[in-house]
Amino acid sequence: MQLAENNIYHIYNQGNNKELLFYKPENYVYFLRKFRKYILPYTSVLAYALMPNHFHFLVYTTDKSIKMKKTGGIEMTALADGFRQLLSSYTQAINKQENRTGSLFRQKTKAKCLTNGGTNYPFVCFHYIHQNPMTAGLVDRMEEWPFSSFQDYCATRNGTLCDKELAFDLINLSRQSFYEQSYQVIAPEKVRRLFV
Repeated sequence: MQLAENNIYHIYNQGNNKELLFYKPENYVYFLRKFRKYILPYTSVLAYALMPNHFHFLVYTTDKSIKMKKTGGIEMTALADGFRQLLSSYTQAINKQENRTGSLFRQKTKAKCLTNGGTNYPFVCFHYIHQNPMTAGLVDRMEEWPFSSFQDYCATRNGTLCDKELAFDLINLSRQSFYEQSYQVIAPEKVRRLFV
C-alpha cells in the first residue's frame, strides 16, 4: 500500500473468492470497533461502507499515516500496518465464530489515490461508497443501510468515525444539496476510475 501524506485515498478489499466477511450484524459492529483501534489513530475517515463481502473507506492521510514501522522484518507505513492488524484480528474472530480456517480477505488491500486526476474523484467516490448498498440491492434507500456513514451525514445518527467537517471542506460537498447530490447516478466510466 503506497501512501503519501495529505492525500485522499479509496481503500478497499473483499472476501477471498468473494466469500462473506460479515455473517451477522454483530460482525459489522466488531469490525468497526477494531477499525477504531487499528486505523483511526493514523488517518481521518471521510466515508465508509461495509458490505457483506467487501468494504470501502475514503480516507485522508496525515503525517501519522505514512510514518514507517518495521513489522517482522518488513517496513511499511503505519496505516498499512493498521490494516494488516485489523484484517488479521478480524479474520481470527470470524474463523473462530464460523469454525473455519485460512485467509478471509484477499491478500492485498488496495489504496487508490484520488487527490489528482482532473474530475473531482473524491466527490464521486464519496457518493459511490454510500450508494453501494443500494446499487447492490441490499436496501431501497441509502439511509436504510446501517453499516455506512450515510446516516451520519444525513444527521439521523450521531456517528463519530468520520470527520464530517473535513469531508465537507476537502470534497466540495454542499450542505444544502447533499441529499439530492447523494442520489445522482454516477457514470460507469467514473466508477472505474475509483479503483487501481
